[in-house]
Amino acid sequence: MLSDTAIWKSLNASCRLTLIAGPCVVENEDLCLKVAAALRKTCERLGIFYVFKASYDKANRTSARSFRGPGLEVGLAALARVRAKLGVPVLTDVHTEAQAASAAEVADILQIPAFLCRQTDLIAAAVRTGRIVNLKKGQFLSPTEMGQVVDKAKSVGCKRLMLTERGSTFGYHNLVADMRSIPIMRRFGFPVIFDATHSVQLPGVAGDRSGGQREFAPVLARCALVAGATGIFIETHPRPERALSDGPNMIPLAEMPALLASLLKVYSAVS
Repeated sequence: MLSDTAIWKSLNASCRLTLIAGPCVVENEDLCLKVAAALRKTCERLGIFYVFKASYDKANRTSARSFRGPGLEVGLAALARVRAKLGVPVLTDVHTEAQAASAAEVADILQIPAFLCRQTDLIAAAVRTGRIVNLKKGQFLSPTEMGQVVDKAKSVGCKRLMLTERGSTFGYHNLVADMRSIPIMRRFGFPVIFDATHSVQLPGVAGDRSGGQREFAPVLARCALVAGATGIFIETHPRPERALSDGPNMIPLAEMPALLASLLKVYSAVS
């Protein structure tokens, strides 16, 4: 298993593309292992640095009736299994200060969800675990405003941050990805990741759930790499139509090898 220092070095290596990918939520341990194993194999072949992502709890689902995940204990156990068996770094969300320490025992990177990116105490709790912290830009913030979020993390001693662009609210039930945000946020001095699948989400379009336009995720991912993103965030599933969360914007797992090969060509050309 890579050390925190080695992971951080890889995330900052401009000569190597980073992929953060996995199912939206921990549906079960077998799914996590299947997805992580397939992506690890592809990334090793292509020379891409791979981080597995899944959430043990989706606390911001559209409806209270939606599947949130198995919860902290069961979800972290599944993530720990992926990390131990496959040797890949793991990223997961934290939603409360109390969750940060427990998640840090398993995850190499703690993610602050977009809706919670201005929660000062949550950011501080994640930073104080000593883990790398990924700050997702809120749909309601300009990229320049993320400088204040970065300052909050730095004020409690954080030096290992990532920033993730995931689209901005554009009227009702729609998001737009402004590629200017990538070079703007890179000025803060940390790696910038582009979340291709959440950027094509259609929030709340189905009433009690969100929709999505997955066909545009590869297009936006290529644009983001040209704009200077150091990595791509993609949610993927063997059968997105049966996924328990965010299925409409997820990429089918079988399509990932071809997609990653195409993204690598773009990244190599611009870097």
